[in-house]
Amino acid sequence: MRNPGEIRTLDHVSIIVPNSRFLEKEVINWSHRNPISRLHLPVGVAYSSDPKAVQSALLEAASKHPNVLQTPLPLVLFKEFGNNTLNFELLVWTAEPNKQFLLKSDLYYIIYEVLKQREIEIPFAQLDLHLRSGQLEFTPEMQLALIQMVERLSNQESDIDSTNPIEKGTEGIDA
Repeated sequence: MRNPGEIRTLDHVSIIVPNSRFLEKEVINWSHRNPISRLHLPVGVAYSSDPKAVQSALLEAASKHPNVLQTPLPLVLFKEFGNNTLNFELLVWTAEPNKQFLLKSDLYYIIYEVLKQREIEIPFAQLDLHLRSGQLEFTPEMQLALIQMVERLSNQESDIDSTNPIEKGTEGIDA
């Protein structure tokens, strides 16, 4: 029998909690009285994607896993227009919350395959830089760094010229 102040995590680690903490903080128990819990799986797709096609693909992926309950039904939410992606969330229910990490992993593998089959792109983060025409201005520090770089390059060039045997050796030769 467990200690009344003992919490067992999904990784089967026992945490001993003083009874006074139970009076101060809420306690999350994934299986207390109801072994069914909902999982959230965020998914980002390219802006060129059709949101209805994404919804259909995510629901198909959920239907392919035996540990995803069909009641309550899986649900897809269109969460937001992100910086680089259209952001969705697949919500699924499971009767085995202690296996949620494996279920999420399995579902992400399935989601990847379904999106790939339907040619729905999962983009990588990118940054677009837009330059406008106009006057280019440098900070005083940047100006100094550019001047020093030009001077170094000029000195290297003059060093190369002074050691060039072809130009050096032709002086004083009578033809």
